[in-house]
Amino acid sequence: MYNDILTVGPITIHGYGLMIAIGVLAALLIGEARAKRRGLVADEIYNLTFVCAIFGFLGAKLLYCIVEWRTFFANPMEFLRSDGFVVYGGIILGVAAGWAWCRLRKLPFWRYFDVVLPSVAVAQGFGRIGCFLAGCCYGRETDGWCGVVFTHSDYAPNGVRLIPTQLISAAGMFAIAGILFWFAAKPRKQGQTGFLYLLLYSMGRTCVEFLRNDHRGTVGVFSTAQFISIFIFVIGLVGFWMMGSRQEAERTEEKHEQE
Repeated sequence: MYNDILTVGPITIHGYGLMIAIGVLAALLIGEARAKRRGLVADEIYNLTFVCAIFGFLGAKLLYCIVEWRTFFANPMEFLRSDGFVVYGGIILGVAAGWAWCRLRKLPFWRYFDVVLPSVAVAQGFGRIGCFLAGCCYGRETDGWCGVVFTHSDYAPNGVRLIPTQLISAAGMFAIAGILFWFAAKPRKQGQTGFLYLLLYSMGRTCVEFLRNDHRGTVGVFSTAQFISIFIFVIGLVGFWMMGSRQEAERTEEKHEQE
């Protein structure tokens, strides 16, 4: 695939960056529309997106430095200028930054959490298309009909038929977004839509990792992402259950008080 889509003089538009930009814009527009329908301050979606994007970027780079700490300490500045990121670092620090922002602005975090996370899935879907254009996050060799051959990639081995893990991931993220939109269409307990995202993403990421063949670090028999997915899955499962149980208990208590 070709990452350099268009060159005008000294300016080159890269497919990866373009897809990231489209994903962020789509997430903004979808998040704003959903926030308005739920009676939330739509402008805060822009603030949250900016804050979460900045800290998400830092988190993704930070976790990459931790995972590849030997290479980082060997040449820190060159490493920081590299294209390496770990998505889970972005999710973790991005959500933490969103929580801090909501606390600072006295906003209902769980309601914004439910609005923003489905949009994040959409942005990730476009981001994975960008990965396909760049050739990063590539899959294992295959003789199957669905294999793709890169010819101008700086990351994937060129001239070899590979499993298109990037497109599989993109399709999975758009499917997760669709499930979340469907789930949130009916009244749900606050926080459950966001925690469902964590559940679905951790499961999907674990499965795709078996098909990937790029260097991304390991923890025992697991890839780094699979290892982190275990904890994200547990957090998602416990959070989904606790939000439902807590709010059911609050309703029961209110009912008893009224009686």
